[in-house]
Amino acid sequence: MKPDKVLSMLGIAAKSGSVASGEFSTEKAVKEGKAWLVIVAGDASDNTRKMFANMTEFYDVPMYVYADKETLGHFIGKEFRASLAVTNEGLARSHRKSQSDLRKRRRHAPR
Repeated sequence: MKPDKVLSMLGIAAKSGSVASGEFSTEKAVKEGKAWLVIVAGDASDNTRKMFANMTEFYDVPMYVYADKETLGHFIGKEFRASLAVTNEGLARSHRKSQSDLRKRRRHAPR
């Protein structure tokens, strides 16, 4: 498991108490307007991904599909986690910036 900037930031967010993890807590954070960013594991069920995609679109919260359940859980100090919400605006912004930097690097990587 290779740590990257995105996962490291999730660890920092978790240590500062700015992460709601698990489907119920993530859903609650989004519906209460506390979530600034939602991350769903790549190996989460289609049903879970669709539910959070619809919910985050309705509540206008950015959502990313990233890593797998085990990796997400590991970096926030928990067991498996299919979804999590970042509840700190500053940490969510820096996470979104890391994600966009990561996408740019992948797009421009030599083939």
